[in-house]
Amino acid sequence: MDLNTTLFLLICGGYFFGLFFDRLKLPSILGMLIFGIFASLTIGNYASPLLWEVEPSLKSFALTIILLRAGLGIKKESLRKNGTSALLMSFLPATLETIVLTLALHSLLSFSLLTALLTATMLTAVSPAVIVPAMLDLTARNRGNKKDIPSLILAGASIDDVLAITLFSLLLHGLTGEAFSPQEIALMTPLALVTAVVAGAFVGRVSIYYFSKHPEKVRDTEKVLLLLVGAFFLISLGEIIHIASLLAIMTAGFIILEKNSDIAARIAEKLSKIWVFAEIILFVLIGFSLDLSAALYAGPRGVLIILIGVSVRSIGVWISTIPSRHLTKKERLFCVCAYIPKATVQAALGGVALSHGLPEGDIILALAVISILITAPVGLIGIRLGSTYLLTDES
Repeated sequence: MDLNTTLFLLICGGYFFGLFFDRLKLPSILGMLIFGIFASLTIGNYASPLLWEVEPSLKSFALTIILLRAGLGIKKESLRKNGTSALLMSFLPATLETIVLTLALHSLLSFSLLTALLTATMLTAVSPAVIVPAMLDLTARNRGNKKDIPSLILAGASIDDVLAITLFSLLLHGLTGEAFSPQEIALMTPLALVTAVVAGAFVGRVSIYYFSKHPEKVRDTEKVLLLLVGAFFLISLGEIIHIASLLAIMTAGFIILEKNSDIAARIAEKLSKIWVFAEIILFVLIGFSLDLSAALYAGPRGVLIILIGVSVRSIGVWISTIPSRHLTKKERLFCVCAYIPKATVQAALGGVALSHGLPEGDIILALAVISILITAPVGLIGIRLGSTYLLTDES
């Protein structure tokens, strides 16, 4: 089976399974993931080998789209209003969860501490594929806007993801390539983040200057194309000098929104259409990559590890919202629900350890899939119910 046929089957099947699950009021990404597993069992041996060569680029493309959308949805005023809580939510829940997951993976699955830490950073990240569209929808429906709750969650969760991906990348180098000491990682992480913000701000400013200078000549589709070129440049730059390229991409979107909200809204609308394709590719491929024997090996222990991590993360979110005294207990509980789903980062990074030859790669991938199967539906249902019963309509 050639690459075109393989992609045709995966995209069509993922689309219809996603549509079916959406009709059942379940996350469409869950349907895509389950179809990927089904396709692996039925046509996996006939798929084109070229698929695995283009897989990393396809996943990177999907992450780029969703983080651009996240950056285009974060307003400076919202960050100022919930500044302390947004800052705490960007690292405190993830830090607590990473520590506990590392210990759990080390004791329950006998991972080395470094491998356990690598896996923990991948598992802690919340899902922009679930959170970003959900928060943008809440903003459009004017629920929680008075206290900027969607923006608070959007900002905290997006930076949470970037920190997790940055640490994962540095630890992967330590395990498979250039070895970094804990002191070097501690030094390189903030440097990578600061450099990323500067690089992203530069791309954002250059983009918005060009878009504003030629409003009639540059159509919205061309704006998206040029912005994607800038995003791919940032990814390439990140691979060369080890900056947090995904934070840079999100920063570029943030700058564009600050400079011209009208252009930002039109770009975001175009990106939402591209995401329809990128979402299918991302979640079908993670299911298609799964080794069921590794999933069975992780089994109940894997489920227990995921549940422990989510519980600790929820405590971290509750603590992080304490400084926002204007939030009610119901609104803080909604923030906890919104931080449950895991999907995008696990789908993008779950197979990376396996592709780099780590002995635990199959189990790490299985844990990624288990985390999606458990938390994505629970989190999305929590967001939907919470937006009805925990948030209020505002005029």
